Amino acid sequence: MEGDSVTLYTDLTEIHEDDEILWKYGAEKSPIAQINRADEIFSTYDDVPDGRFRDRLKLDDQTGSLTITNITTEHAGVYELEKRGAKLSSKTFNVSVYARLPVPVISRDCSSSSSSSSSSSSCSLVCSAVNVGHVTLSWYKGNSLLSSISVSDLSISLSLPLEVEYQDKNTYSCVLNNPISNQTQHLDITHLCHTCAEVHIHCCDSVEAVLRLVVTALMGVAAAAAAVLLVNDVRSTRAK
Repeated sequence: MEGDSVTLYTDLTEIHEDDEILWKYGAEKSPIAQINRADEIFSTYDDVPDGRFRDRLKLDDQTGSLTITNITTEHAGVYELEKRGAKLSSKTFNVSVYARLPVPVISRDCSSSSSSSSSSSSCSLVCSAVNVGHVTLSWYKGNSLLSSISVSDLSISLSLPLEVEYQDKNTYSCVLNNPISNQTQHLDITHLCHTCAEVHIHCCDSVEAVLRLVVTALMGVAAAAAAVLLVNDVRSTRAK
């Protein structure tokens, strides 16, 4: 996981005087750390490659194991341990690094509900997660998987719909996971599943109320104008 410290072990209990430990990274096999007791070399090459390991590498002077601190996705890849001494041996590590997962968000989808023939008795929901990669987004009913969608790209937005009955008493949850972690959001039907029809009715009621006020005001203005005209007409008649 991004931000973790990862140790690549040599499986040695100690390094002998004639042993040399060399750590390499990537397809280019760039040297990133070395121990050579005979030549008194104990080094990490922080600037290789392109400075991505700066201030992140630590060597165990007893075993030669390599620790990468505050790891990020740019440190993923192949690491090779080469041990030279009485005999030559090597060991390869394939390191995958995953970004930390956000908590998925469950929201009401009124657009789907309003177009559904069963909208009067069902509730349309959508679970979503943004800027995620190498993850699976799933809906569960209790412990049973209902549906899921996976993506291998980086920084993409995912959404997964679900339709439930308003009176449904089952437990639903939306889970976002990768191979090493997960985040879960539980569904509160009572809180989220207000009928969209009610929202539309309230909206229409508000518009109707405004229209009534406007009409009433216009009628008042017209009545006032008529009264003014009548008074002026009476005055004009009296004057004549």
